[in-house]
Amino acid sequence: MRNLLSFGMTLVMSLGFGTSAFAQAPRQPHAGEIAAGLRRLGVTGSVLYVAAHPDDENTRFLAWLVGEKGLRAGYLSLTRGDGGQNLIGTEQDELLGLIRTHELLAARRVDGAEQLFTRARDFGYTKSADEALRIWGHDAVLADVVLAIRRFQPDVIVTRFNTKPPNHGHHTASALLAAEAFAAAADPKRFPEQLTQVKPWKADRLLHNVSTWSLGPDADMSGYLKVDVGGFDPLLGRSWGEVSAESRSQHKSQGFGVPAERGPLLEYFTPLEGARPTKDVFEGLDLTWRRWKGTEAVSAAVDEAVKGFDSRAPWRSVPALLRVHAALSALPDDHPWKAYKLRETESLVAACAGLFLEARAAEATAVPGSPVELSLFALNRSSAQVKLVGVTLPGGEAVTVDAALAEHAPFKLARKVTLPADAAITTPYWLRHPVSGGLYALEDRDRGLTGMPEGPPALSVGFTYEVGGRRFSVTRPVVYVWTDPVRGELYRAFEVVPAVTATLERDRVMFPNGSPQPVDVVLAAGRAEAAGKVRLELPEGWRSEPSELPFQLAARGDERTVQFKVTPPKGASQKGRLRVVVESGGRTESWRVRSVAHPHIPPLAVRQASEATLVPFSLATKVKRIGYIPGPGDRVAESLAAVGYEVTVLPEERLAGEKLERFEAILVGVRAFNANPRLAVHRERLLDYVKKGGRLVVQYNTNSRVGPLAAFVGPYPLEIGRDRVTDETAVMTPVKPDEPLLRAPNALSAVDFEGWVQERGLYFASKWDDHYRPVFTMNDAGEAPLAGGLLVARHGKGVFVYTGLAFFRQLPAGVPGAYRLLANLLAQ
Repeated sequence: MRNLLSFGMTLVMSLGFGTSAFAQAPRQPHAGEIAAGLRRLGVTGSVLYVAAHPDDENTRFLAWLVGEKGLRAGYLSLTRGDGGQNLIGTEQDELLGLIRTHELLAARRVDGAEQLFTRARDFGYTKSADEALRIWGHDAVLADVVLAIRRFQPDVIVTRFNTKPPNHGHHTASALLAAEAFAAAADPKRFPEQLTQVKPWKADRLLHNVSTWSLGPDADMSGYLKVDVGGFDPLLGRSWGEVSAESRSQHKSQGFGVPAERGPLLEYFTPLEGARPTKDVFEGLDLTWRRWKGTEAVSAAVDEAVKGFDSRAPWRSVPALLRVHAALSALPDDHPWKAYKLRETESLVAACAGLFLEARAAEATAVPGSPVELSLFALNRSSAQVKLVGVTLPGGEAVTVDAALAEHAPFKLARKVTLPADAAITTPYWLRHPVSGGLYALEDRDRGLTGMPEGPPALSVGFTYEVGGRRFSVTRPVVYVWTDPVRGELYRAFEVVPAVTATLERDRVMFPNGSPQPVDVVLAAGRAEAAGKVRLELPEGWRSEPSELPFQLAARGDERTVQFKVTPPKGASQKGRLRVVVESGGRTESWRVRSVAHPHIPPLAVRQASEATLVPFSLATKVKRIGYIPGPGDRVAESLAAVGYEVTVLPEERLAGEKLERFEAILVGVRAFNANPRLAVHRERLLDYVKKGGRLVVQYNTNSRVGPLAAFVGPYPLEIGRDRVTDETAVMTPVKPDEPLLRAPNALSAVDFEGWVQERGLYFASKWDDHYRPVFTMNDAGEAPLAGGLLVARHGKGVFVYTGLAFFRQLPAGVPGAYRLLANLLAQ
C-alpha cells in the first residue's frame, strides 16, 4: 500500500491537491482541473527550484511550470525560516519555523509545486556564505541537497540567487550548494550511503533565475534567456500571475501579501552548468513520453483520454484512464516516471468518479494505550462502477467490505482501535529535540524523513477499491473535524498526546539579585482522571518550595496552574537547568506543549521535554512603571514584567485616553510604526511626554523602497537604514569612555555583551541630527564600524532613544547583559 506521504506530495495543482499538510479539508477537483490533469499525464519533465528560505521562491515561475507547461516542479528551501520576523504573532525561532513550513505548504497547494527542505536551521541573517556553511556544516547540508536532487530527479535545476556579494549569506550558500550538488548528485562516489534508497541523478542543466528587482529599470536584459510566465488558462479561469499572487500571499507571517498580476510577465535566466540553451530554458529537452523507448502505448492511451474527456460527465473518462494505468503498469519498475504517473492516474480516476474517502476520530487526541473511535466514510459521487474491497485499520487489521459503492450511497464503518502503549507522542519530527547548532537533530527512526515537510500522520487508514477490475490502494490520515460557528467546518490532524503535560510559562527564568522567583507550571490532562504529583528537578544547591505538589484533573483537556518558588544558592552566578517531572499512572515523564494557532494554517503543537534555563544575575532598576506600545512579534513586555517591572501594554487605541505621565518610561515595540501607521497620530503627545521629563525608547523600525516608513516619532531628523551587525559576538566599543549609559544604574562591561544570540542588531540609523548621541560602534568582520545602533537625544526635560539592538531576541533568550543595558536606557 502506498504511504500517504508519497501519495499526497506528488499530486498536482491541476487536481486541486499539490503538496498538502495532512489536516486539510478535502476538495473535489472541478472539471477544468481534471482536464488539466489529463494533459499533464503526457508530460515527463521536472524542475527543481533552489533557494534558502520560505518566501524566497519565485511563485510566478512555479505556477507557470505546473499550470502552463504541465511539469513536475518542486521548491527546495534550505531552511524553514526560523530566524525571520513575525508579523502575526509572538512566535520566534522554531515555532516561527513551524508556521513558515505550513505557509509554504499552503503556497504549494495553490501553485501546485512540491515542497522540500534540508536539515539546515535558519540561525538569522548573515553576510557570509562561509559563515552559513560553517555553522550548518558544509558536507551535511550538501548531502541533503544531493538527496533532494536524487529523490526528485529534475531535468532542470534553477537557483533563485547568485554567488555575487553583497547578499544574505544563506542566499549565496544556496547558490553555491546547488552548483556543487548538480555535479555531486550524479557521482556515485559522493554520499554513497544514500544509494540504498536513491540512485545517482544527473540533471541536464543548472540555470540562474535573475532577480530583476535587484537591477535598475534601464538594465540591459538582452543577454538573458527570456520566458513569459503570464499566461491564462480558460479551463481554470485564472492567469498564472493570479495563481502566483495567491501563492505568495500565503507567507503571512512575513507580510508578503501581493496583488494579482495579469498580462505578460517576463522572467530571465542565465545558464550556469550542463547544457547551455540560447533561446529557451527547455531548448533541446523532450519533455514528453517520446524521450523514453517503449512508451508508445502510454502516449496513445493518454492522447485517447485527453481527446475523450467530457467536462459534463468526467466519470466517462474512467475506462480511458484505466487503459493509461495498464500501459504505465507494463513499464519496467525502474522507469523514472512510472510510479509518479501511476499515482497521478490513480488520483485522476478517483477525481473523475468523485470518490470521497475519509477517516475521522471522535476526539482530537488520545494517549498511548487508549482506545480511539474511528468513523470511516466512502462515497461514490458518480455513475462510475466502484467497489470498496476493504479497509486496513491502524495497527494492520484488515476489514473486508467487498461492497459496491452505488452512486451517492454513503458507506460508513465505525471501529474502535487501541493505540500501542509505546505510541510515539505527536510532534514535528525535526523538533523532537530542542534546537541548537546549525542542523536539526533527527532521531534514528526519522532519518528517512530528512527533507520532508512533515512526518507521517499519527494514525492512518488504508482504503482498497476496484474500478473496472483494477485494484487501487490509498491511505488517508485520521483527522478530527469540528464546526466553528464563524468559520464553519474545520479539520486538524489527530494527535497522540501525553497523559499529562507540564508546561512552563517561561523557558528562561531570570533571578535578578538572587531573589526567589515563582515558577508557574500549567498541567493539562490528555486523559480523564489524570492524577499524580509534579516536582522540579533542580541543580545542586537550588531549592524548590514545595518540593512536590499533588494534582488531580477530572476530564480530558482540564488544566490547572501550579506554582513553585525557586531559590538559587547564595551568590549563584552560573546558569542551570530545570526539569519538570510528572508522576502519574505508574509512569514518570516530562512533557511540555507549545501550541500555534492562526486562521490560515491548521492548529499545530510542539511537544518536548519540559525544561527551562535558570539565569541568576545582578540587575539594578531605577524605574518601575513602564508603558509598552506593542509591535508585531516580540515578547519584550512579558520579559520585563518577569524581572520586576510594572508593565502596562498600550495598544494604539488606548493611547489617546491614557495619562502618559504616570509612566516613568515608555518603550515602543519592534516595527510598531511599520505595523500600525496610526501611531503617527500620537507623535505629538509622545514627544510632549518626553519634553516634560519622560523617557521614550523606540526599538527598531524598517524603512525601504518596498516598505517606506510613513512617520516616525523622533524629536529630530533621523533616517533608518538597512545596516545591521550579524555577529552576535561583535565588539561593542563605547563612543565615549565615560558614557553615562554604561555607568548607572548598572555598571556595564564587556561581560554584558557575551552570550547574545543571533545578532547584535538590525536596521540601524543611517543618518541623524547632531542632537542625537551615538553610544556604541560595532561592526561585522571586514566592515567599517557602525554607530547608528543606539542613539540618545535630550528633548526638553526628557530623553529619547532609538535602538536597533535586538532586545526582542535577547530578553526572551535570557541574556543578562541585555536586561542590564535596557534597564540603563529606561533609567536615563
